[in-house]
Amino acid sequence: MTVKEIAELAKVSIGTVDRVMYHRGRVSPETRARIEAIIERYQFTPNPIARRLKRNRAYRFCAFLPCREQDAGYWGQVLEGIEEGIKELAPLGVETQIIEFDRYSAQEFRNAAGAVAAEPFDGILLSPIMPTKTKVLVETLHEKGVPCIFFDADLPGSKPLCTIGQDSFRGGYLAGRLMHLLAGGRLTKPLAVLDAHGEDYHITRRRDGFLQYAGEQGFSTVVQEYSGYKGLEVSVDEIALFLQEHPDLAGVFITNCMAHRVAQAVQGQTRKEPFLLVGYDLIPKNRELLRDGGIDAIISQRPKEQGHLALLNLYRSIVLEQPILPKIEIPLDVYIKENIPIEG
Repeated sequence: MTVKEIAELAKVSIGTVDRVMYHRGRVSPETRARIEAIIERYQFTPNPIARRLKRNRAYRFCAFLPCREQDAGYWGQVLEGIEEGIKELAPLGVETQIIEFDRYSAQEFRNAAGAVAAEPFDGILLSPIMPTKTKVLVETLHEKGVPCIFFDADLPGSKPLCTIGQDSFRGGYLAGRLMHLLAGGRLTKPLAVLDAHGEDYHITRRRDGFLQYAGEQGFSTVVQEYSGYKGLEVSVDEIALFLQEHPDLAGVFITNCMAHRVAQAVQGQTRKEPFLLVGYDLIPKNRELLRDGGIDAIISQRPKEQGHLALLNLYRSIVLEQPILPKIEIPLDVYIKENIPIEG
């Protein structure tokens, strides 16, 4: 079975078959269904090497994500996984361009997103943070027939090939249970949720999961939201001011990687009773404070693994045309002082 034979059976042009097979351009639902039925019936599998030779160029992917040093280096950990995948795929005729943007600058995001949309990429992997702006980019790529894979977060209403990340609601629920356990099952004072990047869907889901657990267990909470849209990460001074305004807190759950800044703010205050602190991501600063007792527990998202999986699944779907899972759920790893993994 060849592409020409599929076209003859479906009574369409070879170009139409090509668009259906490689998800490019628009094809009527009836024609697409007819072609896909023939492909399924005859178990046609294109040769990826032959495809590349026919195209006379390598496959071009793009990794679109925040600057690697932002959020205390979290995105640098994601990039480590992507860069491993780039090395693996380069001999197979796949080029991957990394485009970084300042997540705290709306204008820089728009400029970078425009550059992504203007290039003839075969597939994009991205983290759908800044959801309103990211949605515009995703819709533009969808209209151009460029498939996406999401990692780190989800964007409801979009149609990526695959979403790689944690169940954010369960992560927040887990944080609530951790703090309850760390308090010995007794919480007579409120816990605070610092909702960093409250505009991001996965962050609000973590908050909601935590509040769900708190409501079930009957302990009180205080919620403070910080928005990255103002152009800055949440600062130690902002957190310190919040803690001064709420001197009776039993502890804090912060919904992103800034637990180390909460720890700094707590260290600058005089507190007679133990103060619980749970956050996300085993970045270097959090790792150090977890080891030294300044942070009680960290939920890790395996960012390096996410980046690696995102690129490899894009390759499997677009180049090898293998089916991939629509959702790959990353486990909720919990680290305390006694089980911090050895680096290297």
